[in-house]
Amino acid sequence: MVDARRSLLEAWLPSALSEARNRQNWAEEGAGQLAPASADASFRRYFRWSDGVHSLIIMDAPPEQEDVRPFMRIAGLLASAGVKTPAILAADPQQGFLLMEDLGACTYLQSIQAGITEAELEHMFAGAISTLVRWQASSRPAELPDYDEAVLRRELELFPDWFVGRHLQRELNAEQRADWVALCSVLLDSHLAESKVFVHRDYMPRNLMTAPGEPGVLDFQDALYGPASYDVTSLFADAFFNLPLAQRESWIQRYWQQARAAGIDLPERFDDFLSQSRLMGVQRHLKVLGIFARIRYRDGKPHYLEDAPRFIQYLREACSADARLAPLVRLLGSLEL
Repeated sequence: MVDARRSLLEAWLPSALSEARNRQNWAEEGAGQLAPASADASFRRYFRWSDGVHSLIIMDAPPEQEDVRPFMRIAGLLASAGVKTPAILAADPQQGFLLMEDLGACTYLQSIQAGITEAELEHMFAGAISTLVRWQASSRPAELPDYDEAVLRRELELFPDWFVGRHLQRELNAEQRADWVALCSVLLDSHLAESKVFVHRDYMPRNLMTAPGEPGVLDFQDALYGPASYDVTSLFADAFFNLPLAQRESWIQRYWQQARAAGIDLPERFDDFLSQSRLMGVQRHLKVLGIFARIRYRDGKPHYLEDAPRFIQYLREACSADARLAPLVRLLGSLEL
């Protein structure tokens, strides 16, 4: 089958490489080779170009489904905050192509899954916390869209619409709907009371590149201005691997200490911040269950839902620690999760 997008990319690539070489002062080494690098849960895909000496990444984002301009703009905000992101060397927003610096082939998640020492894990997460605090400390209002109540509610509704309705093939009855409304009220009251910062929205080991110093940060195009607990919760209550609860909370406390020292407006008591993080995790895990169900049934990518038991476990841990989540306890029980 003809890959029309790849044909467009290959037609664009020579001029993009020429621009990149001029910007980087590279000597031309040869024609180079183009190979698939990765795909993700969106409509984007990535290629790696290499001439044996230099290596670059090409993002292919079909413009009818993805807009690369937010990625370009937020890359600038991150770079201004001193965060390591891939430099954009050539761009064609109309066609949906970006030619970027290659930050390597190994993510934090891949490093963890390959087996690393405690010292290596310590180094990686310490770097991830420092990077996150620097990003948040650069926050200012009106720079990014608000992560407001409307967005948070829309994300939560992915759970009953896609996970319950499409995946479980069920519809919430009156009692379940009442519990759902009560749960959303508990979550939103907490989220909307938090201080606001720049929020990456997917700050997790799958989107952090392993590097000698601090991590390279990817997949930031959906960043918003919202609850301060969101990104650190994503980092340590990850969608694709588990940290033991005690270790997770210890890392969150280290973040809380560093963020407060950097002037970020977090609660004075760690237990209060941990409570915010726990409820933020509930919102995220319910949302991701809905997103992964949508990816399976709408986009034909079934493997993401294999991680559903991890999210259910996160939700049950949260319920055991916070009596306000009694509606969620009832809901999980009645849905037999």
